[in-house]
Amino acid sequence: MNNEAPYTVEEIAEQVSILAKQLHAAGRKDLLLKAIGAPLLEELRIEAAKAKLSRLVITEDYRFVLADYQKEVELQPVHKAVYLLFLAHPEGIEFKRLADYRDELIKYYTATAKGLDRDKIIEGVDHLVNPLDNAINEKCSRIKKTFLDMMDEYTASYYIISSHTQKHFEGSNRIWYERLKIITLPRELVVLSSVASSPRRTS
Repeated sequence: MNNEAPYTVEEIAEQVSILAKQLHAAGRKDLLLKAIGAPLLEELRIEAAKAKLSRLVITEDYRFVLADYQKEVELQPVHKAVYLLFLAHPEGIEFKRLADYRDELIKYYTATAKGLDRDKIIEGVDHLVNPLDNAINEKCSRIKKTFLDMMDEYTASYYIISSHTQKHFEGSNRIWYERLKIITLPRELVVLSSVASSPRRTS
């Protein structure tokens, strides 16, 4: 019977570090990636980025503030509405299914565009959820540019609405893909005021 005490987590980390360096020195990054696994690698990437990512504070009057950078994200009400929708759905949304979120988007736009005529709000949302209209792509491009103007591309990648393809298996021979749009910013870095808390869609 082995009476040796189990390794501490610190000792395990030290061994992992030694082995990782050996694989790297041997030029076998492929084996290192295989050992870690892509999902864990993505988690590690996010963990490493947290040190330089700012909290995104959304105030009661819907100002978007990067608190740790002491900068305000200047966006128009319609862009804020789109952003709030994707923040509320960390699982991601397919553009072609945006019509399913029409009511929720109207709520966000109504909240961010105080005083704007309701008919104008509905008209704007209908453009956004129309799969034949380019409005949603234009709004996401503007959001992306705004963040890129404030930070480096790597950091901005966590704040923008980006693409994420998810593979699904159905039965033994059918594979299909979801082409999701998603904000990868860890949600613990998002600070919503009570007023700005996410209204979810009703089914």
